Amino acid sequence: MRAKRTAGRNAGPEEEPGDLGRRVQNLRNERGLTQRQLAEPACTPAYISTPEAGRVRPPEAAVRHLAERLGVTYEELATGRPARLATALRLELVEAQRTLATGAAEDAAAAYLRLLAETDRDGLEEERATALLGLGHCALETGDLPAAREHFEAAEGLLADAPLPRRAPAVRGRAVAHLLAGELRYACYLLESAIDELNTSGLQDPGALLLLYTAAIAPYMDMGAHARAAQAGELALALAPRVSDPELVAGLHRSVARTLIAAGRTAEADASLAKAAEIYQQLQIRTELAHCHWMRGYVRAQDGDLSGAESELCAARDMLASKRASLYTAQVEVELADVLRRRGETTRAQELLHRLLGELHPDRGSVHAGGAHRLLGLIHEDRGELESAEEHYVTALSLLERAGAAGDLADICRLLGDLLRRVGRTEAAMDAYRTGLGHRASPGTTTLGPSPVRPPTA
Repeated sequence: MRAKRTAGRNAGPEEEPGDLGRRVQNLRNERGLTQRQLAEPACTPAYISTPEAGRVRPPEAAVRHLAERLGVTYEELATGRPARLATALRLELVEAQRTLATGAAEDAAAAYLRLLAETDRDGLEEERATALLGLGHCALETGDLPAAREHFEAAEGLLADAPLPRRAPAVRGRAVAHLLAGELRYACYLLESAIDELNTSGLQDPGALLLLYTAAIAPYMDMGAHARAAQAGELALALAPRVSDPELVAGLHRSVARTLIAAGRTAEADASLAKAAEIYQQLQIRTELAHCHWMRGYVRAQDGDLSGAESELCAARDMLASKRASLYTAQVEVELADVLRRRGETTRAQELLHRLLGELHPDRGSVHAGGAHRLLGLIHEDRGELESAEEHYVTALSLLERAGAAGDLADICRLLGDLLRRVGRTEAAMDAYRTGLGHRASPGTTTLGPSPVRPPTA
């Protein structure tokens, strides 16, 4: 989708100089003013006659003077749209965002589509970009990753001339869509490029930086770049006191919990998730609250509390499934299958994983699809079905290599090497171990450049 550009920042989609001139003339006549009276004291009567004749569009300062003299807003005179139109649309966009926050992604998408058509008709570029961002987030919720990328790219195109802090949400949305599709390197590239541009251009907007640093943690973790993830979390935490948006701060706490889990600091991770959950509960953002349950389930599993883990993961799954967030639901169920396997309920786990593999594929959750095959390999190996186990490990290896998930790749290589060694295929086992050691030795080096510039203010 290519964004339609307009002739001027506030002009309508087909605006011509004569359109503005007719509005000036009609409003002047309605108010019983002569050209001289309208012009005074800033302009000459001739300066008024020129735009009224439609020969040239006056500069912004002149339009603002005319609007003041005519008793209308600058936007109304410049575009021909009543000022209340943009205000009403903004209120409806806020309501659509509220609908999405409660988890009703399909209802929110319908509202955003209607508002998108209205913004296109009326030439409201800022509001159109907001509607496209909303549609992108709706598509992420429902798992339609190609549509999500298209909407975020269109929003970024509309905002091409805006400062980078204004474009940061679109960049972050694109990165998340690529992350969920298993394109970890490109997700990091998008985020790192934007962070570097913000830090080196003097546009060190705390909210935009916090948004981008927080988003970078997930792909860093999946790539095994735990040091980079921890650094991004530290920089984001340093920015948090300067950010007033509670949703941004909650997202920070939720993301930082991943770095704490990886460092074995599960008690701190649980406390961080509790902070995030409290904020999401207050804001009634159900989808993000479900993600907190999801991660708390993982923490419980790491601590060996499998019953508590199952309870948290089931709560997350039920919340996401009720809102038809299919991709996130499937990802949670992969974690749930691991807990069931560890509790000895291998039949339930296997049935769940086979169903999930119909929903997860290389272009839609490759990291979690790799995780599902890994679990199936473990189940078959425990049963002595070594040939089937090897097939699942090899499939997982292929999926994770494509995504660049270095940490998980090292683990799969170890499992495959152990299996091959058990059946006497020593040379093949050595190859698997070497491959795993290569991924373990250089985690995170598959990003497309050096780590982001550290912001001077942090």
